[in-house]
Amino acid sequence: QFLPQKEACPATQPPCFIAMSIAKRFVPLVDRILVQKLKSEVKTASGILLPESAQQAPNWAKVLAVGPGRLTKEGELVAMNVKVGDTVVIPEYGGINLKFDNEEFHVFRDDDIMGIIEE
Repeated sequence: QFLPQKEACPATQPPCFIAMSIAKRFVPLVDRILVQKLKSEVKTASGILLPESAQQAPNWAKVLAVGPGRLTKEGELVAMNVKVGDTVVIPEYGGINLKFDNEEFHVFRDDDIMGIIEE
């Protein structure tokens, strides 16, 4: 599913970013996407607390900011596949790690995103 950039960004807030401090300070360029990994579950469905060694972090992340998209050789804008607020599946390795205010964030190219989690 390709989502045009205009739907992902309100006209009052170009380029895309949300009210979090990192998203205000870091604006992705071209086809880059700023994400924050979701935390792994610390409890099972029945309420049992899991030790850290048993917790498996999913490769899911929340999209915090997206760039405008990339240009083709003909100069046409290729729209981004994700929008701010989407939950996406990211590769286990790759991307760029950033640390702001003791929190970890990751920057991936649009092509690196493996899918969108429908909720």
